[in-house]
Amino acid sequence: MDAADEAWLERACLGGGLPADAEHHLRLAGLAYAEDEVAEAHLHRAMEAAPEHAAVLIGLYRFYFYKGRLLDALEVAQICLAKAARDNDLEEDWRLVRHGDANFGSFEAILPRFYLFTLKAYGYLNMRLGRLQEGREVVLKLLELDPGDKIGAKVLLNVLNREGLDEDD
Repeated sequence: MDAADEAWLERACLGGGLPADAEHHLRLAGLAYAEDEVAEAHLHRAMEAAPEHAAVLIGLYRFYFYKGRLLDALEVAQICLAKAARDNDLEEDWRLVRHGDANFGSFEAILPRFYLFTLKAYGYLNMRLGRLQEGREVVLKLLELDPGDKIGAKVLLNVLNREGLDEDD
C-alpha cells in the first residue's frame, strides 16, 4: 500500500469515508449503549451499510468486548484480522506472516499497525477465554513481527508466564 492508501485507512479508522447511514447507526448505537438489543441492532445496521469499514468493525468489537460477550468479540476480531491481512497483502493465516512481510517496525505505518493491534486483540481474547496455548502462540508471533514491542505484547507474555504460579512465586 502506498502513502495515499495508508492515509485513507487512518481516516477510515477515525470514521472517514463512512457512509452516512452507517455513521447514523453508529451514533444511535452509542446513544442506546445501555439498551443492549437496541444498540446491537444499530450496530448490525451499520454493518449492513458498511461491512468492511474499520470504524464499524471496531465499534461492533468494542460493544461486544465491553458487554463481556467475548466469543462474539472474538468473531469480530477474526473478521478484522482477515481484513487487515488483505489490506496488508499478507497471508490469511497469521502463523505464516513474517517480520519482513510488512513495515511492522514503524508505528506510523497505519496498515501494519492495524494488523498488529488486531492480532493482539485476537490473542488477548483467546487468553481471556482460557485458550492459553493459542494466546501464547499469538503473543510470540507479535514479538516476532514487532521485536521492539511497540504494541505491548510483552505484557501479555508476562501474564501468561505468571499463569498457575502462586502469589509467593
